Amino acid sequence: MTSPAEHPGTGEHFDSPVPPGTGWPGDPSSAATPVARSAQEVRDLAGTDLAGLSARACVCRACPRLVAWREDVAQEKRRAFRSEPYWGRPVPSLGVQDPRVLVWGLAPAAHGGNRTGRVFTGDRSGDWIVRALFRAGLANQPTSVHAADGLRLRRTRIVAPVRCAPPDNAPTTVERDTCAGWLDAELALVGTDLRVVLALGGFAWASALAAVRRAGWEVPRPQPRFGHGAEAELAGPHGPVLLLGSYHVSQQNTSTGRLTEAMLDAVLARAAAVGA
Repeated sequence: MTSPAEHPGTGEHFDSPVPPGTGWPGDPSSAATPVARSAQEVRDLAGTDLAGLSARACVCRACPRLVAWREDVAQEKRRAFRSEPYWGRPVPSLGVQDPRVLVWGLAPAAHGGNRTGRVFTGDRSGDWIVRALFRAGLANQPTSVHAADGLRLRRTRIVAPVRCAPPDNAPTTVERDTCAGWLDAELALVGTDLRVVLALGGFAWASALAAVRRAGWEVPRPQPRFGHGAEAELAGPHGPVLLLGSYHVSQQNTSTGRLTEAMLDAVLARAAAVGA
């Protein structure tokens, strides 16, 4: 671990990576939280309530490549954040426990969620999606800077099919499938009032369809194709759920104009209306 550094929101000092149960804002885990070290242990430990699932997912060590990468990044750091501690662990989902809208991402960013301990926080992708959520009435503020900044989502939850930052933003198939144990259990726990799944990018679209199939939902045939603004109606156990597609809020998409704020706003407005 690196020497302790000061959290930008609390002024408290933490090692990088952050040991569980040491007071990081929003950390659901403790030093006694069970640790999964294989795909089977992920499945065994995921079958719990939402608080227990989040705590156990945030100390997972089932994917050796991802564990090594997230911790190396946390110790080496980016120059701009050299004076800050890095979370360096799996990143929990964000938002309400009974969402009407489920935003489905990909994985935490190395110097965003992996640094701040909160998904879509502390980087340009987070800036884009949180501003859009705020404009749609689904967040209480337009910024997502660090885990103690007061951000709250309304009727919305953000999940990722892979909870550790992967090298080159590219998890392997095995890593995705290992992490699916957490995702599947979470979907079962939060899906009662769900009305919309918003998939950010083609990876998220495919992941969401695979997850709902594993959960026994009915999916149209042929399989719905991803595109920005694409829609498909899924039959969940508690009623119909609209699957919406949006280009991912990656810097590559937003800086080139492939995804504009107007395009993102239109999709979020649709999600907010259906999930009202």
